[in-house]
Amino acid sequence: MTQKAPIDMQLPEENSEEMEAVRQWMERLGVKKVLRTLERAEQEASLKPFQAELILLQKYLEETKRRMIIVFEGRDASGKGGTIRRVSRYMNEKHYRVVALGKPTDAQRTQWFFQRYVEQFPRGGEVVLFDRSWYNRAMVEPVFGFCTPEEYKTFIKGVVGFERDLVRQGTVIVKLYFSVTKEEQAYRFERRKNDPLRQWKLSEVDLQAQERWDDFTNQKYEMLKRTHSNHAPWTVIRSNDKHAARLNAVRTILNSVPYERGDQELDFVPDPQVVISGSREVEQMEAERIRRGKFIG
Repeated sequence: MTQKAPIDMQLPEENSEEMEAVRQWMERLGVKKVLRTLERAEQEASLKPFQAELILLQKYLEETKRRMIIVFEGRDASGKGGTIRRVSRYMNEKHYRVVALGKPTDAQRTQWFFQRYVEQFPRGGEVVLFDRSWYNRAMVEPVFGFCTPEEYKTFIKGVVGFERDLVRQGTVIVKLYFSVTKEEQAYRFERRKNDPLRQWKLSEVDLQAQERWDDFTNQKYEMLKRTHSNHAPWTVIRSNDKHAARLNAVRTILNSVPYERGDQELDFVPDPQVVISGSREVEQMEAERIRRGKFIG
């Protein structure tokens, strides 16, 4: 099958110096790598109109003094970090922060669980993007024994009310869960192992993620089932296709507040093959458990 250049690409005239440079470039790097580079460039370009809308969303928040929290959750290598970079790339740095908290200190362990997260919450007109959040207690901590069963139960009982109070007081909460398949996660881990520019991403916890896949799936089910609410719903993003995940995550964020859109011609409707409500994901997981005897996903 003949591979076509991206539709929007303007190729040089066949006998031009530019065309000769393109030929040399393809010979040096290989056709496959060049086409992949062009595809990525086109994908990044297609995000820009939506990234411009994010700036308008920021302007709306600033003018109304509303606060926004965006929670990015999901398995390791599910695409959270790459999406956060695309969401924040062109934002006004004065009005957003990315928060990725490490292990709690000994002092923080004695505090109210939510306290260290609350300290990072946005002021009026600001967006805070959490690269993992208080939902560590619902996913990672119980799987690896970093919290007690009682601490987990207390969190699950309290988090819905905690978020309800935030919303009542004017905070917009967008909760995104990035869902990747076991095979795709294994592929991404392998890339990290073999790429010196990505090896830093691979932690000891990551190395156990595949072995504990079913444990994480069970925790995902419990989290979505017990913490999806009308005031702070979960949105599941199918993230095997990184570009589709990023685009549809941005669409979801843009649809979360009634800002005045700049480009009325843009398609703001999330792809239903990529974006699924938390309640629908729970229904699908339960159906899979009936069919196969265990959760899938």
